[in-house]
Amino acid sequence: MLDLIQVSNNTTPCSAFLPAEKTPSLPSTPRARRPRIRTAKPASRELFLLTSMAALSAKAIQNAFLAQDGPRTRHNTRYTCDFCALNTRSMHSVQGCRLSLADTSAKWLNTTSTAWISFGKQANISCNATQGASDVLSIDKVDFLKLQNGSDIRGVAIAGVEGEPLNLTELVAEAIAAAFAAWLLNKKEADGLRRLRISVGHDSRISAHKLQNAVTHGITAVGHDVLQFGLASTPAMFNSTLTEDAIHHCPADGGIMITASHLPYNRNGFKFFTSDGGLNKTDIKDILERASRIYEESAHCGKQEQTGVVTHVDYMSIYASDLVQAVRKSAGNKEKPLEGLHIVVDAGNGAGGFFVDKVLKPLGAVTDGSQFLEPDGLFPNHIPNPEDKAAMEAITQAVLNNKADLGIIFDTDVDRSAAVDSSGRELNRNRLIALMSAIVLEEHPGTTVVTDSVTSDGLTVFIEKKLGGKHHRFKRGYKNVIDEAIRLNSIGEESHLAMETSGHGALKENHWLDDGAYMMVKLLNKLAGARTLNPNIGSKVLTDLVEGLEEAAVTVEIRLKIDQNHADLKGGPFRDYGESILKHLESVISKDPNLRKAPKNHEGVRVSGYGGWFLLRLSLHDPVLPLNIEAQSKNDAIKLGLAVLAAANEFSALDTIALNKFLQQ
Repeated sequence: MLDLIQVSNNTTPCSAFLPAEKTPSLPSTPRARRPRIRTAKPASRELFLLTSMAALSAKAIQNAFLAQDGPRTRHNTRYTCDFCALNTRSMHSVQGCRLSLADTSAKWLNTTSTAWISFGKQANISCNATQGASDVLSIDKVDFLKLQNGSDIRGVAIAGVEGEPLNLTELVAEAIAAAFAAWLLNKKEADGLRRLRISVGHDSRISAHKLQNAVTHGITAVGHDVLQFGLASTPAMFNSTLTEDAIHHCPADGGIMITASHLPYNRNGFKFFTSDGGLNKTDIKDILERASRIYEESAHCGKQEQTGVVTHVDYMSIYASDLVQAVRKSAGNKEKPLEGLHIVVDAGNGAGGFFVDKVLKPLGAVTDGSQFLEPDGLFPNHIPNPEDKAAMEAITQAVLNNKADLGIIFDTDVDRSAAVDSSGRELNRNRLIALMSAIVLEEHPGTTVVTDSVTSDGLTVFIEKKLGGKHHRFKRGYKNVIDEAIRLNSIGEESHLAMETSGHGALKENHWLDDGAYMMVKLLNKLAGARTLNPNIGSKVLTDLVEGLEEAAVTVEIRLKIDQNHADLKGGPFRDYGESILKHLESVISKDPNLRKAPKNHEGVRVSGYGGWFLLRLSLHDPVLPLNIEAQSKNDAIKLGLAVLAAANEFSALDTIALNKFLQQ
């Protein structure tokens, strides 16, 4: 569709951001209505007239626009950001003229309403536009702090799902990007003249392109440069801040990954990186507070030239090459150390498809039977989540159907992963932590393994009794686990591995980055090294490493929701109510001789008894109390559940329907 807005020639350009400390973003408009052709006085600049969009591919459209300023090559070419700083779709006052062309691919139909530049699926040009001097733009109110999800930012980027209002618009994304640039300047203690270089990548979500363009605009509008990686993985974005490669304009000063992990198609968000790693909760709050001020002030924008430069970089090839070299090194620099091994990959239609062509094939592996490698942000086959039952069944079936030696599965942005051995045995959750612990403890005997709070008692016995290491069980949240491992090292307790049962795994040797691809490379290293001694060996070498891990017969997680509107809360925060439930549970447990509270625990209430254990904790972000139970029989699991129910029944605002359902099965 072609949208054309023509405005009076007596207007002047308006930036979405003010200089220095006042850097507001852009006004937001309802997504339900698209701009219509409007006319005013003839513009002083001639607009392009395109009469048949259907006849042009996205590539042709892109080249046509870029040709305005002379020929430009597609990759690794720096060119001045040539779009106006203010892009607004407000129909209350016409701020500008826009030529917007969007790819008609079915997978990207939801991005056609965007009005930003893109050099792949979309192409847009905006020019010479602003409101009159006396006008004030009308923008939607946004509670930026509600976008915080721990150390990430997440929101609703696609409208249309009932009960999920749009709150991550292009204008919000611009403000957040500009705020990150300002935060980064402060971190580097640079003055306002310092020109930053920020890498931007995205996963396969259908809102990825419009947010990429909004982020790019937000950064370049305040005078900083952008390295656009296109489809990328979260770990690659961090790596780009470390890579020394002048040809590809690396290292970047900071990186932004546009992703919402395994969440539904309508969600999206951001992860931020510097060379020190991912940002923490305090950093994210700081950025969102800055973004809120930028957004609010955007109604009073002033003229500002844009000096930002956009460069397209095929960084995933660089990142993948490093993974390949790591495996070859482990096998004595053999060119194809995986030759003869049959490995299938399930990328879940996320960003992990590169692992087949750029990692496994160069190493000599057979990859026939790999599935869902094509990026598709609607995730039509299964949720790209190594914890999801359907996802694990899909990769398991692929291994068995193709008689493969190993199966590998990634989440959407490849910071999590899991595996399946040749017999169809899943290597995820406690098993994957046990496997990685075995590998790391061979390399670093006696080291401490940090995990999240829901790992099993059997894992503790395995790490400490079988492997001779130390298990430090901490809190949920991958950043919590990683930060705790870093803290332990800082006080003299050696730790080389931090893992969460969700599939996040970070190693000290890899800069404490939770990298699903690197974790799978550690497994491949073990395979490659073993095959130098025995060319016929398969994934059994991995399975043997977790021999002796005690596993519960019954494992369940039940989510108990807190009704925030219930009178029992008396208008107070749900966290206070949740904490009172946990405190009461401790009191109840202390009176039961069959139950014993864990002597050392960092989150919630963990209790052992009846040959198993349970953990009731407060969710990091939601009004929910997740309950994890592990036991050797269903009867024992029920006994543990009844102990929790006895305490929970005292709190009317706590929904125990799911727990009762489990107990009655």
